[in-house]
Amino acid sequence: MAPLALSGAMDKHFDMSGRAVLVTGASSGLGRRFARVLAASGAKVAVAARRVDRLAALVDEITAAGGHAIAVAMDVQDEASVIAAFDSAEAALGPIESVIANAGMNSEGMATDVPVEEFNRVFDVNVKGAFLTAREGARRMMAHGVKDTRRGRIVLIASIGAFSVLPGLAAYCASKAAVLQLGKVLAREWANRGINVNIVCPGYIETELNADWFASEGGKRQVAGFPRRRLMEESDLDAIMAYLASDAARAVTGGVFTIDDGQTL
Repeated sequence: MAPLALSGAMDKHFDMSGRAVLVTGASSGLGRRFARVLAASGAKVAVAARRVDRLAALVDEITAAGGHAIAVAMDVQDEASVIAAFDSAEAALGPIESVIANAGMNSEGMATDVPVEEFNRVFDVNVKGAFLTAREGARRMMAHGVKDTRRGRIVLIASIGAFSVLPGLAAYCASKAAVLQLGKVLAREWANRGINVNIVCPGYIETELNADWFASEGGKRQVAGFPRRRLMEESDLDAIMAYLASDAARAVTGGVFTIDDGQTL
């Protein structure tokens, strides 16, 4: 894969040189992309996930492109694992000033058929995981003396499923709605502590979570029903991620950003 290069405009306005960032769910999909974008913006990036073997390949890719990255093992469902990952990240990179809570999972099936254990797992990863990640990041930022909105940044990744009805995805949609409201509450609680919290709600992008569905006839019909009859690309989120994680977003907190190529229109 070719090194990621940002445009001159993004390079100028979203410069993250010297900022340490932690990205969860970075072993694949959007998390991997976010890590590459932020590293290309100059950030020192801690990439976190359970699949550490995949993280090593990402670190090599970022390093080869001239960036700075380390891998840390993290299970977002486990508070001890989250704390240990932040410890490792800060020991290597210094105080973490931006956190991207991206780790998530899906569960398909009509509500009458979803096992309770699967429902609980979706909430453990998507909601509890986002909460534990954001909370530990905020605790570190407060402990390190973040005093103004130029530094502390937390971005939660929700979905258009947070406010759109997606049949067959009851657990996923409910969990992402919880993430959206969680982000707004945290933004209010931490507004006077120098920490900005924002929520990004992406539309459908082909990832490992949904590739099989969009290759099916049902998936193809779904795409044909979108106003632009296409899926989004991962790169469509580059600008919003670089913005919200950087000093440029000093006056933005509690925001909900829907980036969906008009899929919900």
